[in-house]
Amino acid sequence: MDLVIQLLLNGIVNGSHYALLGLGFGLIFATTRIVHFAFGSIFTFGAYVAWFVSGYMGAPIFLGLAAGVVVAMGLGVASYVGLYQPLERRGVSPLIPLIASLGLTIVLENLVGIIFGTGARTIDAETSIHFLGPAFFTSIHVWQVVSFLLVCVLLYLFVNYTRYGKAIMAMTDDPEMARVIGIDTARVSILVFALGSALSAIAALLVTLKDGASTHMGFTAVFMGFVAVIVGGVGSLRGAIAGGFLLGLVESLGLWKISTEWQSSIAFIVLFLMILLRPHGLFSLARR
Repeated sequence: MDLVIQLLLNGIVNGSHYALLGLGFGLIFATTRIVHFAFGSIFTFGAYVAWFVSGYMGAPIFLGLAAGVVVAMGLGVASYVGLYQPLERRGVSPLIPLIASLGLTIVLENLVGIIFGTGARTIDAETSIHFLGPAFFTSIHVWQVVSFLLVCVLLYLFVNYTRYGKAIMAMTDDPEMARVIGIDTARVSILVFALGSALSAIAALLVTLKDGASTHMGFTAVFMGFVAVIVGGVGSLRGAIAGGFLLGLVESLGLWKISTEWQSSIAFIVLFLMILLRPHGLFSLARR
């Protein structure tokens, strides 16, 4: 029973991380219909920028977070304006932006290595350990959960009570109709690329504080975000949250009976089962 409690706590922490990634990736995908796999490389860039500011230069962690968020937002907007938007204007097949995003991923990953080096990077931060009965968690784990909850509250208020938030939801529901009724879809797309990239940078800093940063960390980030979106249901932000937590809990509890060397395969199993049993996800908008 002690092991189960610890695994549940780990699942909640990991679920918060995956749900945050799912929100960032899903916000972009649901609004623009672009499979932005370079999301993972921008995540990596945010982590290394945060390390450079707070780990290398010794600035406070909140400044590292701010720098990572600003750079990630800039890269997200640049990727849309410089790559995806010109392809949209030409009316190309959806497969072309997907291939372009893979190329952008390779470019950004190599750029991270050129600028910051290819070695792993860590940020020294004071970490306290807390106990909940027989289980334990650290202050960084707490910040992962708290940051996720804070992002959810702010995103909820933005989406439901601002003009641009309502425009995002309109595009999520039907991009063509949103364009017909006069919504500037290009401006909204720029906004969601900025917001989604900012969320990736927040998640990147927290995972860097916990595990350190590496040049290939972006693959796991974009894959987990993608799985959370598919499991939760494309076009549903609450689905991305549910998918992230389901993935985190299943992955963690799976270690109860499965060796740790197979942990990375659990996400694939969850994805395959969801595609087979409920291909539209937990909260799909396919009912339209």
